[in-house]
Amino acid sequence: MEVKTECDFFKEYKDSWREIADQLVYTGPIDEYFDFRLGRLDWRTVTFKTRIENTPNYQGNAVINYTSHDVPYTRVIEHKHFEMFGQAVYDCPKTVISEEYSTEYKPGMEQFYPVNDARNNTLADQYRSLAAQEKNVIFGGRLAEYKYYDMAPVIEKVLNMLI
Repeated sequence: MEVKTECDFFKEYKDSWREIADQLVYTGPIDEYFDFRLGRLDWRTVTFKTRIENTPNYQGNAVINYTSHDVPYTRVIEHKHFEMFGQAVYDCPKTVISEEYSTEYKPGMEQFYPVNDARNNTLADQYRSLAAQEKNVIFGGRLAEYKYYDMAPVIEKVLNMLI
């Protein structure tokens, strides 16, 4: 079995993938797969400001979410907490943090989150109906399903997939 990643599906394989594969796992934007024929779905995106802090432990956790209108960012990620624990955190005198800022999406930016409103939900359902008619194509992930996912349910879903 050969798996192709990091390729431009639309330039290289959109019209010919069935000649080289029995099945496609599509993880890009669902509206783009169908050439936006029903219209474009709206997205939200984020930008990150990353910096090095001269402290071994900036916030004590890998991720803290912020919901106050007084705080300009939505979450802070302290990367070392994904890999270091206990004394190892303090043995490293500096830490890297990233602040995540909600940003208005514009074409060309990376799509992060679906816009959960009546227009987009209706349009996404129409695209899902088209997707259900595609033979041997699995539409998976937040972009292809136009859904927000927490990581734990995604892992469970993938483990239960029949491929």
